Amino acid sequence: MLAPRSLRKASVPPSLLSDPSPGSLQPTRLAIQVRVHSTLPLSKTLNPRALRLRLVRFPISQVNAAGSSCSAYLASGCRVYKIEIAMEGEMLSKGKESLLIPINAEVITSSVVDRCPHRSEIQSVVLAEGEGDGCLILGTVDSYGHLIVSRLDTVADDIDRASYSVPPRDCGVGEGSWAGLCFSPMHQSTVAVARELCKCIDIYDQDIHVRSLRTLWYPSSFSFGHCMPQVNESGSMLAIAEGSQLSIWDLRVSNNGGCVHRISGPIGGIIYSVCSSPSGPIAVGGTDRTVTIYDPRRWSALSRWVGCSKYEITGLSFSSVDESFIYVQGVDYEITCGLWKGNERAFSFRGDSNWLGFSKCANTDVVAGWCESGSVFVADVRQDCLSVIG
Repeated sequence: MLAPRSLRKASVPPSLLSDPSPGSLQPTRLAIQVRVHSTLPLSKTLNPRALRLRLVRFPISQVNAAGSSCSAYLASGCRVYKIEIAMEGEMLSKGKESLLIPINAEVITSSVVDRCPHRSEIQSVVLAEGEGDGCLILGTVDSYGHLIVSRLDTVADDIDRASYSVPPRDCGVGEGSWAGLCFSPMHQSTVAVARELCKCIDIYDQDIHVRSLRTLWYPSSFSFGHCMPQVNESGSMLAIAEGSQLSIWDLRVSNNGGCVHRISGPIGGIIYSVCSSPSGPIAVGGTDRTVTIYDPRRWSALSRWVGCSKYEITGLSFSSVDESFIYVQGVDYEITCGLWKGNERAFSFRGDSNWLGFSKCANTDVVAGWCESGSVFVADVRQDCLSVIG
């Protein structure tokens, strides 16, 4: 069972960003990363016996002397902004129907990331883990499909390591629209870029174009499959939400353009979000306000959580602590966490205006939402100790 540890609210400094650009319906302009600070080496802070005892009871990220912080990367216009939010202490208050009430948090630092020189509005920001400790990969793509990938050093003050830029295949001719990107979970150099109006997903190996996938409808979301029984190698399957259909693509297949399966969704509806669990299941949500979980072994529905959101679903993410839980982001200002197998709501929190961005850390259950008012809400969720003991 998951239990929220804290919910914090921080405001983007007006001197840094006063008026965010509107963007698109998809909340893909926010990416977060949790940093753990320690003034002493871990070996000097705790003796080995105490360390073993603490690791049994608490997550590793809690064993530190100086607390932790959350770095949020926000995209507005042609720039990417970074703010660091303090995450020290455990304070939580609840309202009716398990609604979390936020506490104000301090913004430690704020800056402009100068490694993303785009010429049009940035549509998506994604963080991925790089090689070695303290290395992150930041990917951004604008409305014309211009991709920029940078390696960030999170330990040193100088965050710039290396970067490369990939222009769109059509040289940016035509009308701009939503664009998204996704890194392969197994191959860090493989990245997929989707362009809505072009009905195209381009696959790159760093800055080398590998192939293009042509969809029947406008793509609105996509995700690499983490564990597919049809293939031995993870990272070669891509799940794409296009219109009311969920299409499955194999990057190694040339027949039928690479599409190996199609699943029809709500009639007359649109699927706005798709995400993949590390164990295999794929979740989709959209205008029907229903989260549907598909089994990749038979491509049949495992579960349907009907009415889990008051409005259209535009963001989904499986829990990293317990994959039977999923985070659901509505188009209005609410984020809900619930048990998708039992269709049971665990808790939820609301922003003070409509969401511009929604993101979850890769390996921890730290969930964040960015509102059009400039507020950033960050929820820290952990495993309930009582349920573990039980």
